[in-house]
Amino acid sequence: MSNPQAIVDLTHEVKRLATSKISDINDINRETTFLALNALIEAARAGNAGKGFAVVASQVKQVSKRISEITTDLNKDLAGSLSTLTQLGDSMIERLRSHEGQRCADLALNMIDVIDRNLYERSCDVRWWATDFSVVQCLASGDVASAEHAGERLSVILDSYTVYRDLWVVDGRGVVVANGRPTLYPVRGQNVAGAQWFRAAMRTKSGTEYVARDVETLAPLSQSQVATYSTAVREGGHANGRVLGALVIFFDWAPQAGAVVKGVRLSEEEWARTRCMIVDSSFRVIAASDGKGILSERFPLQADGRQTGFYRAADGALVSFAATPGYETYRGLGWYGVIRQKPA
Repeated sequence: MSNPQAIVDLTHEVKRLATSKISDINDINRETTFLALNALIEAARAGNAGKGFAVVASQVKQVSKRISEITTDLNKDLAGSLSTLTQLGDSMIERLRSHEGQRCADLALNMIDVIDRNLYERSCDVRWWATDFSVVQCLASGDVASAEHAGERLSVILDSYTVYRDLWVVDGRGVVVANGRPTLYPVRGQNVAGAQWFRAAMRTKSGTEYVARDVETLAPLSQSQVATYSTAVREGGHANGRVLGALVIFFDWAPQAGAVVKGVRLSEEEWARTRCMIVDSSFRVIAASDGKGILSERFPLQADGRQTGFYRAADGALVSFAATPGYETYRGLGWYGVIRQKPA
């Protein structure tokens, strides 16, 4: 049973055909009965000359009556059995859809859980590297040599942590004083004091706090899609030290998220009719297995306050979803894993 829906659809079609053909037989039989009655009337008018024809007409009437009995029994037995069969088939399909919906909701949860675990590590990285001696010294001294050394240190980090586009050290005025890829991204000297991630980082109350931003494209990073994490750099690298500036790290979102949404365990047949997505708290598509609508499309998710679930869309597609569960100290940003699957 490779396609249960096709079997159920065929059952409905057989029921429709049986009902239609039985109705056609009844219509023809009523016409035959009417003709037989007319023949008997005409035979009676003809007197002795019509006696032979009256016998035939009477036999036709008996045959018509027998056909009527057979079609009545057929309609009762066949149509009744087909109705039961179609009801059982519809019930089976509904159970299969419910099972498939829950399975896809579990897969959606797995997607967003992988994302959360990955971004939790980013929240740890930014707080850890903000205490790096070269980063702290760069902002504490303010001299060119310290900035160069900090840039070299960030470059070494980037060589080991390939999931980042760049790392920036920003002073208290909002000026980028060092970054890990100055040749690729010549941002030193740029003022980013107006950026929300900088202002929020400068307001953190201790070194244990950090700022996470939704995915965006940044012009200084060649319009790359990044998830930005930032925190304050504090004097002496102490958790409660005086704020000197900020460390900002840019997670290379597109390839990492793309691997997640394209790595869902679906069969080849399922992939032909399935789209896997990550959407943010405003239902903006931030990752999609088909690569379409990223950062521009808003998916009409009907979560209705549920953390996880599934429903049938107006066009018949099965939509399954799961909200971010968070991981450890990373609570997530209200994102969802979503799987939209067209009927087989």
